[in-house]
Order: sequence, then structure tokens, then C-alpha cells
Amino acid sequence: MTLLELIETSAQQLTDAGVAFGHGTSNAFDEAAWLVLWQLGLPLDTPLDAPSDGPSDDQQFMANRPVDSVEQEQVAALLRARIKSRKPAAYLTHEAWLMGVPFYVDERAIVPRSLIAELLVNGGIDYWLSDATHTVLDLCSGNGSLAVLAAMAYPDVTVDAADLSADALAVARINIDKHGLAGRINLIESDRFASVPGRYDLILCNPPYVNAQSMAALPPEFHTEPALALDGNQHGGSDGMDFIRSLLRQAPQHMSEHAVLVLEIGNERDHFEAAFPKLEALWLETSAGEDQVLLLTRDVLAKVPQEPPTQSTQRASLRA
Repeated sequence: MTLLELIETSAQQLTDAGVAFGHGTSNAFDEAAWLVLWQLGLPLDTPLDAPSDGPSDDQQFMANRPVDSVEQEQVAALLRARIKSRKPAAYLTHEAWLMGVPFYVDERAIVPRSLIAELLVNGGIDYWLSDATHTVLDLCSGNGSLAVLAAMAYPDVTVDAADLSADALAVARINIDKHGLAGRINLIESDRFASVPGRYDLILCNPPYVNAQSMAALPPEFHTEPALALDGNQHGGSDGMDFIRSLLRQAPQHMSEHAVLVLEIGNERDHFEAAFPKLEALWLETSAGEDQVLLLTRDVLAKVPQEPPTQSTQRASLRA
């Protein structure tokens, strides 16, 4: 059996098993190629398709590379694990790639796939930044991938990477050290802004935002990830906006005068606009379209109504 034949056979197995994608790949062939190449110790960018002017000797050799019986069984074992556990490939290989940059990942943190990464690497938010942009906050940092990419994209900034999960921050530490950025990225365990110091010139946030109906319908692969990083209904709501409501109210206090907030909401634009009908959001173009990532200035956020005080808060004020 050749390398290409093994990948094609593996892809068919994944299809027949009905596994779901979305953690770095979008189809069975790409997922199979990832697993096979990783298991065989081959580069993940190993060319498998012949160029239009005909394959080079190296390309022809790699596509037709023989795979012996021992290697086939090693791949088969990895495929069985993928199908039986329904864990994303990234959790099985402990590696995920975002904008060409490798990151360590395990079940303590969500598999990195934020569209904000594209904007950092491709300069999609540079227009709103300036020489005065020195401090960045990556809120809901997870495995630290956005913090790392921000530090790479903007060599003169320092980054605070904050997350409620100590487990996720432990994974982020691995990635910060992996990329030699310990001197520029500070890890903070924080519930939203509770333990975050000072003000920032740029805030990045890929928060939990999935609505209750969508959470219930997610494929098993997504339920292997920490629910804390996905479920946007953890304070009694159902529209996925629980975290975002408090985020937008609190953000202006932690932003410098000309700061901006870049927020990812996935497929929840309808719920976002229903929750904030008067908010003047600027929707940013990504590979997924123009309705999944938005930008908000401090001036716009300052108009977000503050949450009315609860009865207990009112009583405390009267006693003070």
C-alpha cells in the first residue's frame, strides 16, 4: 500500500464512521492526511497532489511511498482511537496549527481555531492600532495561541493572557515557553476582568458564546472540549450571550482612550444583535465571512447600558 492509498482508505473509514470535523480540518481527507502523516513522522505539508506541470520526483515518491505492515497497523490504531473516542485529531497528536504556527494542546484547553488569528497575522486590525499600541489583553486565552500570535505580530507590545481555567493556563505556559515569549506574555488567572490589572490598547476575546440549542446539538468531538470554553449560557441564559453581556459592560474600564476590542462570536450574530440592537459594531472580514468577528471602540462600548443593581446591592448601598 502506498502513502496516498493509505490516506484515501483512512479517509473512507472516517467517513463511514460519521466522525465530525472542525478542529483544524473540514473534511475526511484532510483529517486522514493529518493523522497518517503525523503517525509516520512525515511533515504535515508533505505534497500529495501533483502540480499542474507534472509531479517532481520527490512528489511522485512521497505519494507512492510504500507503507509497510507495521506502519499500517500504527495508523490503524490511531484511527481506531479517533473513531472510538471521538476526540479531535489535535488531542490525539497533542498538536494544532494556527496560521502556520504549531501549538501544544490537550483536553485541558479548547483546540485553537479562532478567526482572530487571521486578523493578527494578515494585518486585518492594523488600521485601528498605532505606535501608541503597547499593551494587549487576550481574554479567554485558552491554550495561549492568540497571545502568542499577537506577540509575534507586534514585537513592541506586551501581552496579558487571562483565563478562568488554571488548567488552560498551564497549557498556555507550555506554548509561551515553546515560542520563547515568556518575557513578553504574562499569564493571569481571572474571571473576566476580576484579576486583570490596568488598561489595554487592544483587547482580544474569543469567549464562550454557543447558544443552548446549538450546545445540545454539537457533535461528540466538541463535547470532548472544556464546556467552560464553549457554553455561553452558564449564568442562566439561552442565547449564548451571558459572558458577552458582562464583558461589554466591564470592558471600557480596562481600555485606554483609543483602544479597541476584537470579539469573536462564531455563528451567533443574530443572537448578538438581538442582545445589543443599538451597538455600532464593525464586522471584520475573515475566511468565514463578515459576520463572525467584530470590532468595538471604547467610545462605542461606553454607551452599553450598565446592569441595574440587584436588590442585595441596593440594600448594601443603603447600609453603607
